[in-house]
Amino acid sequence: QLQLVESGGGSVQPGGSLRLSCEASGYTIYYHAMGWFRQAPGKEREGVSCISSSDGRRTHYADSGKGRFTVSRDNAKNTVYLQMNSLKPEDTAVYYCAAMVTTVERMCISGEGDLQTWGQGTLVTVSS
Repeated sequence: QLQLVESGGGSVQPGGSLRLSCEASGYTIYYHAMGWFRQAPGKEREGVSCISSSDGRRTHYADSGKGRFTVSRDNAKNTVYLQMNSLKPEDTAVYYCAAMVTTVERMCISGEGDLQTWGQGTLVTVSS
Protein backbone atom coordinates (compact mmCIF):
# COMPACT_ATOMS: atom_id res chain seq x y z
CA GLN A 1 0.00 0.00 0.00
CA LEU A 2 1.37 3.37 -1.01
CA GLN A 3 2.10 5.79 1.81
CA LEU A 4 3.26 9.39 1.53
CA VAL A 5 5.15 11.45 4.10
CA GLU A 6 5.79 15.16 3.64
CA SER A 7 8.66 17.08 5.19
CA GLY A 8 10.40 20.41 4.84
CA GLY A 9 7.73 22.72 6.15
CA GLY A 10 8.46 25.42 8.67
CA SER A 11 8.49 29.13 9.31
CA VAL A 12 10.13 31.54 6.91
CA GLN A 13 10.14 35.28 6.33
CA PRO A 14 8.52 36.80 3.25
CA GLY A 15 10.82 36.45 0.27
CA GLY A 16 12.39 33.30 1.65
CA SER A 17 12.48 29.79 0.24
CA LEU A 18 11.53 26.30 1.31
CA ARG A 19 11.79 22.91 -0.34
CA LEU A 20 9.12 20.40 0.52
CA SER A 21 9.73 16.70 0.06
CA CYS A 22 7.22 13.88 -0.27
CA GLU A 23 8.72 10.46 0.28
CA ALA A 24 6.69 7.47 -0.81
CA SER A 25 6.89 3.97 0.56
CA GLY A 26 5.12 0.68 0.03
CA TYR A 27 4.83 1.05 -3.73
CA THR A 28 6.48 2.86 -6.60
CA ILE A 29 5.17 6.28 -7.59
CA TYR A 30 6.35 5.76 -11.16
CA TYR A 31 2.85 5.18 -12.51
CA HIS A 32 1.24 7.99 -10.52
CA ALA A 33 0.81 11.64 -11.21
CA MET A 34 2.00 13.45 -8.12
CA GLY A 35 0.76 16.72 -6.77
CA TRP A 36 1.01 19.30 -4.05
CA PHE A 37 -2.10 20.82 -2.54
CA ARG A 38 -2.54 23.32 0.24
CA GLN A 39 -5.25 24.41 2.60
CA ALA A 40 -5.19 27.63 4.56
CA PRO A 41 -7.43 28.20 7.59
CA GLY A 42 -10.97 28.91 6.49
CA LYS A 43 -10.21 28.24 2.84
CA GLU A 44 -10.80 25.36 0.47
CA ARG A 45 -8.05 23.03 -0.55
CA GLU A 46 -6.13 24.28 -3.59
CA GLY A 47 -4.06 22.37 -6.11
CA VAL A 48 -0.65 24.07 -6.12
CA SER A 49 1.42 22.05 -8.54
CA CYS A 50 1.23 18.64 -10.20
CA ILE A 51 3.63 16.52 -12.24
CA SER A 52 2.85 13.69 -14.60
CA SER A 53 3.73 10.07 -14.07
CA SER A 54 6.91 8.34 -15.27
CA ASP A 55 9.27 11.01 -16.67
CA GLY A 56 7.34 13.96 -15.27
CA ARG A 57 7.31 15.66 -18.62
CA ARG A 58 4.08 17.51 -17.94
CA THR A 59 3.53 19.90 -15.07
CA HIS A 60 0.72 22.16 -13.96
CA TYR A 61 0.91 25.17 -11.69
CA ALA A 62 -1.81 27.19 -10.09
CA ASP A 63 -1.57 30.87 -10.96
CA SER A 64 -0.62 31.59 -7.36
CA GLY A 65 2.64 29.68 -7.73
CA LYS A 66 3.67 30.26 -11.33
CA GLY A 67 7.20 31.58 -11.60
CA ARG A 68 7.87 30.93 -7.90
CA PHE A 69 7.24 27.21 -7.37
CA THR A 70 8.87 24.26 -9.11
CA VAL A 71 7.72 20.67 -8.83
CA SER A 72 10.04 17.76 -9.60
CA ARG A 73 10.23 14.04 -9.06
CA ASP A 74 12.99 11.50 -8.50
CA ASN A 75 11.54 8.08 -9.21
CA ALA A 76 14.73 6.35 -8.09
CA LYS A 77 14.22 7.88 -4.64
CA ASN A 78 10.43 7.52 -4.83
CA THR A 79 10.23 11.18 -3.87
CA VAL A 80 8.58 14.35 -5.14
CA TYR A 81 9.72 17.86 -4.35
CA LEU A 82 8.22 21.33 -4.32
CA GLN A 83 10.73 24.17 -4.40
CA MET A 84 9.08 27.35 -3.23
CA ASN A 85 10.83 30.69 -3.72
CA SER A 86 9.81 34.28 -3.05
CA LEU A 87 7.34 33.12 -0.46
CA LYS A 88 4.49 35.41 0.54
CA PRO A 89 2.31 35.50 3.66
CA GLU A 90 -0.58 34.22 1.56
CA ASP A 91 1.37 31.02 0.95
CA THR A 92 0.82 30.11 4.58
CA ALA A 93 -1.04 26.80 4.68
CA VAL A 94 -0.79 23.11 5.34
CA TYR A 95 0.73 21.52 2.27
CA TYR A 96 -0.30 18.02 1.28
CA CYS A 97 1.28 15.60 -1.14
CA ALA A 98 -0.97 13.35 -3.22
CA ALA A 99 -0.61 10.51 -5.69
CA MET A 100 -3.26 9.70 -8.29
CA VAL A 101 -3.69 7.93 -11.57
CA THR A 102 -4.91 10.83 -13.69
CA THR A 103 -3.75 13.79 -15.79
CA VAL A 104 -1.95 16.69 -14.14
CA GLU A 105 -4.70 19.08 -15.15
CA ARG A 106 -7.49 16.95 -13.72
CA MET A 107 -5.47 16.34 -10.58
CA CYS A 108 -4.52 19.95 -9.87
CA ILE A 109 -7.69 21.70 -11.01
CA SER A 110 -10.32 19.24 -9.80
CA GLY A 111 -8.45 17.05 -7.33
CA GLU A 112 -9.84 14.06 -9.19
CA GLY A 113 -8.14 10.80 -10.02
CA ASP A 114 -8.07 7.09 -9.34
CA LEU A 115 -6.15 5.28 -6.62
CA GLN A 116 -5.73 8.41 -4.53
CA THR A 117 -3.22 8.51 -1.71
CA TRP A 118 -2.63 11.54 0.52
CA GLY A 119 0.04 12.47 3.00
CA GLN A 120 -0.60 13.90 6.43
CA GLY A 121 0.54 17.41 5.52
CA THR A 122 3.29 19.79 6.53
CA LEU A 123 2.75 23.34 7.79
CA VAL A 124 4.30 26.29 6.00
CA THR A 125 4.15 29.65 7.74
CA VAL A 126 5.34 32.81 6.00
CA SER A 127 5.53 35.71 8.38
CA SER A 128 7.80 38.55 9.37
